[in-house]
Amino acid sequence: MAYGLSRVVAGPFLHLAFRPWVQGKEHVPATGGAILASNHLSILDSVFLPLMIDRDVVFVAKQEYFTGTRPIDRLTARIMRGQGQVPINRGNNRAAQEALDASLKILQGGDLFGIYPEGTRSPDGRLYRGRTGVAWLALTADVPVVPVAMMNTERALPPGTKVPRPVKVGVRIGEPLTFEEYKGQAGKARARRAVTDQIVAAIGALSGQEYVPNYAPKKDADSDAEA
Repeated sequence: MAYGLSRVVAGPFLHLAFRPWVQGKEHVPATGGAILASNHLSILDSVFLPLMIDRDVVFVAKQEYFTGTRPIDRLTARIMRGQGQVPINRGNNRAAQEALDASLKILQGGDLFGIYPEGTRSPDGRLYRGRTGVAWLALTADVPVVPVAMMNTERALPPGTKVPRPVKVGVRIGEPLTFEEYKGQAGKARARRAVTDQIVAAIGALSGQEYVPNYAPKKDADSDAEA
């Protein structure tokens, strides 16, 4: 109910200001658990992706997204709460596993889960090497992974800016990926790496971003719940 209310209240403003478009919405499964694995260009990614598909999608997001004091922070926090996003405290050594456990419960409940394999926002618009938590989730929950490319959100709210810019943003959604050859191998690092690389390659094919074979630099102020 809160999710639908968020669409009704925030949706018209966001559509008017940013004129968002979506391609490939039919690739999102109509029922059952699935992972939406996306590139990550802006804090606005977690706002526009749920807005542009017909099913509810849940993200885990860093606690700081819900406690910022800037007007844009307060607006984003209100929208994310309305969408049912789950705040995660990254301030302890168990945070990464706690985030994965929370994500697994979401998938096992038959819901859509959104995740950013890069683990943080891209500092320069390029696509960085994926962290293997997304593969662990896909193999453990035995669910498909739907690759997603967010387009132009970094121009709508560049890092460090306080006021969004009225830039047209988009969402490209690819065909679901399944990993039968790695079924039951969530505990194997080589399988997790292979699956993660396939997911990131599919995202890159949609986004057209330059690929960087290194992890994106992560700062406490900018990092999200790690994938």
